[in-house]
Amino acid sequence: MANRTPNIDASTDQLKNDLSHLSNTLEELVNATADDSRSNIKEMRERAEKRLKDTRSHLEARGESIYTDTRENVREQADACNKYVNDNPWTSVGIGAAVGVVVGMLIGRR
Repeated sequence: MANRTPNIDASTDQLKNDLSHLSNTLEELVNATADDSRSNIKEMRERAEKRLKDTRSHLEARGESIYTDTRENVREQADACNKYVNDNPWTSVGIGAAVGVVVGMLIGRR
């Protein structure tokens, strides 16, 4: 779990950079339209479209990566929980009973 933190930090930094580049390109597009020179608008529009496509593909790839990592992490945690319950059935029953008592007490207070 500790080895995932640098990967998440790098992913977050890359996302910030992508969004910063996209916003800068869009600002340039807005500024270019103020001049109303047709060649300048066309060039800025093409750059903005390219940057938008690049950012969208990066975000989709990053989203798939985060989904895959999260799914694997949940699967690992579920497997560890299942192994613990199988190795310690009476301890697991005791923990479940204790949690049930606490939840019952909290519900009973209402």
